Amino acid sequence: MAEVSAEARIQAPAEKVWAQLTDWPAYGEWNATHTNFPQGGPEALEVGATFQENMKLMGFPAEVEWTVAELEPARVLAIRGKGPMAVNVATRYTLTPDGDATTVRIDGEFTGAAVSLMAGKLKDSGTAALNESLRKLGGLVG
Repeated sequence: MAEVSAEARIQAPAEKVWAQLTDWPAYGEWNATHTNFPQGGPEALEVGATFQENMKLMGFPAEVEWTVAELEPARVLAIRGKGPMAVNVATRYTLTPDGDATTVRIDGEFTGAAVSLMAGKLKDSGTAALNESLRKLGGLVG
């Protein structure tokens, strides 16, 4: 298993950060691993909704079939997915209001046989991508 996480304080209210986070057409403007959504983001953002995402991880293209696992508007979005080579992926976005700002935390997890072979690189690459994503997200809403 490889786990990655990043956290940043963004100078914007949680509702504004959430609106950007769930603006599927603009997702690539801040998410460093996102390539595209072949059929668009989830039609309705609700637990159980599914969608496909093309990503780039460690320089390699990957297609992930996501399912929304947990949803609390303007607070929590957790998605679980199946990627190539039987790799399971989980991403959790947590927004915590902090005065006139929001602390945004992203936690990611990769599991599966193929992960053990590249766990170190995946952690480094994934952590760097999360930090870059939070920096870009802050720039868009701050």
